[in-house]
Amino acid sequence: MPVTDKLTRAARRAAEATLSSQGVGQRVELSITFVDDTVMRELNRRYRGENEPTDVLSFSMNEEMLEDGGKVLLLGDVIISLETAARWAESAGRDLTAELVQLTAHGTLHLLGFDHQNEKEAARMSVVEQKIVKSLGRPE
Repeated sequence: MPVTDKLTRAARRAAEATLSSQGVGQRVELSITFVDDTVMRELNRRYRGENEPTDVLSFSMNEEMLEDGGKVLLLGDVIISLETAARWAESAGRDLTAELVQLTAHGTLHLLGFDHQNEKEAARMSVVEQKIVKSLGRPE
């Protein structure tokens, strides 16, 4: 599945909006990587013990480093399976870009410490995620 400029711009906007919504004001570095289901299945198996692809995984670093005289927060990695995202988008009746925005916001929230291990955490994360997605409007 090709990674277009439209998809990369949408992911960047979603990550920036997520960081801004949570008051992250310092310089931040995070990576967003698009993979296929084969790679995602292996990552999910290796790190979560689940032998199936998933839509998004986040790997937190949360370390500061000095760069050019200033501090940069190395937040971590957001990995998104474009194949799974495309299936989710189709089943939800929306386009891939909109799905990607949601997954990027979700993955970035994980890097910021949000989780959904219980109903209360899941509800809180969902509310924040939906506000971010809504604030971005329709993807360009």
